[in-house]
Amino acid sequence: MLETHDLCVEYDGAVALQSLNIRVDPGEIYCLLGANGAGKTTLINAFLGFVEPATGSVHVNGLDVSRYPLESKQGAAYIPEQVMLYSVLSGIENLDYFAALATGRRLPKARLMALLVQAGLSEEAASRRISTYSKGMRQKVGIAIALAKGAKALLLDEPTSGLDPSAANEFSLLLRQAASRGVAILTTTHDLFHAKQTGTRIGIMRKGHLLVEFDSVAVSHEELEAAYLEHMRVMQ
Repeated sequence: MLETHDLCVEYDGAVALQSLNIRVDPGEIYCLLGANGAGKTTLINAFLGFVEPATGSVHVNGLDVSRYPLESKQGAAYIPEQVMLYSVLSGIENLDYFAALATGRRLPKARLMALLVQAGLSEEAASRRISTYSKGMRQKVGIAIALAKGAKALLLDEPTSGLDPSAANEFSLLLRQAASRGVAILTTTHDLFHAKQTGTRIGIMRKGHLLVEFDSVAVSHEELEAAYLEHMRVMQ
């Protein structure tokens, strides 16, 4: 579970998040829309404990991030827009290294390969150097690391940016599979199609405020686009 209570974050006196209340339950995929500067990445950083609340609180799997910074990280995984891996190592070697860092133990090679296959990589690709990987393949290694960690909360910052439609669709399927296993997922995006296709709920942020939320089943793509454009016009 991911949750904030009246969260305010400031940078050098400038307010980045204002009285933000958001909750993502196990099995949910919450897609957060907003222009650059809306506060989406700041929210991700707050869940990761990289920024301190000015007021309010942030919780990961029931743990207050400020009070339990290490314990709250153990139950969460983060996949940035550009997944940073060691290019001279193979996919399975990267997973071996990062999974050991996250869990404090080495997994058998067969288990590592099974996790990469579950994340959508072939065994042949898993044995190749990361330098040969596309962005989508790197993100699959990121998913495999989250699976190895047993994360119950997944945070993603613009994960489909730069992916072709086929790769974006495949990545959305991986997120839905993770949600079906009870993972709470928060992903930021500029892509309305991705939000509608992937999310169970969708929120729109502007200047640190959560303006509106939608149940993705109850809103059409046209209605979502109209609402998004209207809120962006108000910003101009």
